[in-house]
Amino acid sequence: MSRVWFITGASRGLGRAFTEAALEAGDRVIAAARNVEPLDSLAAEHPDRLVRLPLDVSDRAAVFEGVERATAAFGRLDVVVNNAGTMLLGMVEEATEEQIRAHFAVNLFGALWVTQAVLPHLRAQGGGRILQVTTMGTGGGFPMTGLYAAGKSALDSISEAVAMEAEQFGVKLTIVQMGGYDTGLFTAGTTMTAPAPHYQRLRDQLIEMWGDEAGPAPSTAAPVIMELAGLPEPPRRLVVGGASYDMVLAGVEERAAAYRAWEHLSRKAPG
Repeated sequence: MSRVWFITGASRGLGRAFTEAALEAGDRVIAAARNVEPLDSLAAEHPDRLVRLPLDVSDRAAVFEGVERATAAFGRLDVVVNNAGTMLLGMVEEATEEQIRAHFAVNLFGALWVTQAVLPHLRAQGGGRILQVTTMGTGGGFPMTGLYAAGKSALDSISEAVAMEAEQFGVKLTIVQMGGYDTGLFTAGTTMTAPAPHYQRLRDQLIEMWGDEAGPAPSTAAPVIMELAGLPEPPRRLVVGGASYDMVLAGVEERAAAYRAWEHLSRKAPG
């Protein structure tokens, strides 16, 4: 029996790649996005296995209503992919309250609303999968992407809790820490802060360091997601991308060394 996927941010980038891969595998997909028009041609190819769902994940009431419609479409949900996200690019000091709240409304609260909405259905049917798409950069902040990493890091922590809370119901959750892919996140999905002149030197250094390389196509990550969704005992966390894995591992080792360097000061206090 084919699986039923519920994928947010499905109209472009990774969400579109995951949608296409699931359909190619013979599965059924509820593809949610603010604008579902880019999915028209795909829907024409798979009229009985793809349902387009216009959805703004930052609207909690709309999310709960959308999940009800999604469940009714095929009678169940097997794999939920929380992929919808945006980028807020700029120094922390530069970001306005409006920009920060709008960013967290999608990247953190949007994923949280979807998680809350699907859990009753997964529990009632005796199980399912939740794939929380975060980033390989959640291990720490970095200039210009600090607020993006903050939202994803918070989602990491919430997801760890959900995984432990929901495993008793047969629900398996994996935090999918994506590497850099050519998703359009840094173009169509980006909000820029107004650049402050005192950060210009650092900004120029970062732009030079990042270069113009957009990264591999999102479709190259899709086979990993398909294999992950089929594992009987999936990992709690998975870094997607070989280069990203190396960077994450190096970061973990660097932080461990920093802790050890100051162990003598840590141990001066009880607790």
